[in-house]
Amino acid sequence: MNEKKVISDISKSFFEGKKVFVRVDFNVPIDNKTNSIREDYRIRRAISTIDYLLDCGAKIILGSHLGRPKGRRVNELSLEIVANRLSQLLDRKVIFCRDFIEDKLAEKIDLFPNKSVVMLENLRFYKEETDNDANFSRRLAELADIYVNEAFSTSHRTHSSTYGMALDFDTKLAGFLVDKELKFISKMLKEPEHPFIVIIGGSKIHDKMTALGNLLEIADKIIIASGAGYTFIKANGGKIGDSICENEMLEWAKKTYKKYKEKIVLPIDHLVSESSKHTDSCLIVNSDIPDGHKALDIGPKTIELFTSIIKGPGYIFWNGPMGVFESDTFSSGTIHVARAIALATLRGATSVVGGGETIAAIRKAEVLESEISHMSTGGGALLEYIGGTKLPGIEILD
Repeated sequence: MNEKKVISDISKSFFEGKKVFVRVDFNVPIDNKTNSIREDYRIRRAISTIDYLLDCGAKIILGSHLGRPKGRRVNELSLEIVANRLSQLLDRKVIFCRDFIEDKLAEKIDLFPNKSVVMLENLRFYKEETDNDANFSRRLAELADIYVNEAFSTSHRTHSSTYGMALDFDTKLAGFLVDKELKFISKMLKEPEHPFIVIIGGSKIHDKMTALGNLLEIADKIIIASGAGYTFIKANGGKIGDSICENEMLEWAKKTYKKYKEKIVLPIDHLVSESSKHTDSCLIVNSDIPDGHKALDIGPKTIELFTSIIKGPGYIFWNGPMGVFESDTFSSGTIHVARAIALATLRGATSVVGGGETIAAIRKAEVLESEISHMSTGGGALLEYIGGTKLPGIEILD
């Protein structure tokens, strides 16, 4: 985790009149029925970097993806709506470029005044982007003089805009958000305050296995719930009915629990039903979950157990909800955990929350951003980095 050079490490005058390509992550949820952005959190997180570069007198070219169009032009995944929202947030015009190649943007941008902001169309409309095509990377690099990565969440991808184009730049810098991500993760893995509490939820454990292995070494307690938790419970002989479970991970979970059973905390009661649609036939089960039923949230005893552990001061890392929190019926466990983390933060804990579902859960719990130390925009990238994997988009930076 070598420190990466940040835009503020260089003299402001260096940026004046320069063309700066900023790889952002504006992969925001769009409501196509109302043609509106449901949540603009990721856009707002990049504002400080954009404002700084504007203050330096730079010309800014923003590149991002939205969804998975797989090399096709999909109207519902156009970034034009994002460009319009960014214009409102910056209180200045953002030039939207539908096709930087066809529009010959590289030739035109020299004529733009300093402090211009250009938003490129969804980079994944080009198949070459995800292929890390050398020619496409070169065409992107021709747009700018300086490269800035402000998209930690896509830094585990070897794509043209996250890696290939950066090879052509002498100056490759981290934006403020990427810098903050790296500092919080580095602190968590190297010198977290104790007690260090880790909370893991969500449906799958396979993509969290390596990260979990590293965290188990340094954490004081690890709370494991939802599908990840029921994999552990089944691995140790518990009956989980039809609850989500990764059977291929049972042997790993059994060995891991045996080694770290003093640290691992699992649900002790469960809110179950036949399915998430059967909200009127819920049961609280204290032990074995009957066949034909699945656990959709943690029970009241588990909520009390978990929240008794989540207290400040110390360090708290949370990834993944406690159940099917999207349904009000099965959201209580996730909401209580979110609010317990917020309270612990106010009492002096450092809290890091990561993953799209987890941030959505924070919103549902009506927890303010100011009540969490750091809300990571990274999902897969965050877990890979915690697991010790080198991220191409980070490694390429100065």
